[in-house]
Amino acid sequence: MDGIFRLDGGVRRSPAIDEWLDECEPELGAIARRWFERMRQCGGDVRELLHDGCPTACVGDAAFAYVNVFKAHVNVGFFHGAELDDPARLLEGTGLRMRHVKLRPGDGVDAEALSRLIDVAYADVSLRLEQ
Repeated sequence: MDGIFRLDGGVRRSPAIDEWLDECEPELGAIARRWFERMRQCGGDVRELLHDGCPTACVGDAAFAYVNVFKAHVNVGFFHGAELDDPARLLEGTGLRMRHVKLRPGDGVDAEALSRLIDVAYADVSLRLEQ
């Protein structure tokens, strides 16, 4: 299980995350909410919490994805993003493990490809937990 980023305190549905999203600038908050809701739908074992001030989705206690809102964009991030299959080439970043997709209001996003990335990230961490 080397390399799994574990976080204690996750719950099935955290009111603190909904409050966090409600406090965001409305247009950016709506983007972040859409993609965090998608993470919530990955499976019954998804738990969530605020980590480093960001809504974070976990498989049990193993983090797989997060959203964060900045001044002019939203990041949808993946804790093992460097290892994910990304045929649409949405992922950005140069870190050892993490990658993100940057979303800006008015810019188009390949929603199907991003949704697939979320599913792949969830499946990847689920598989890591089985090993």
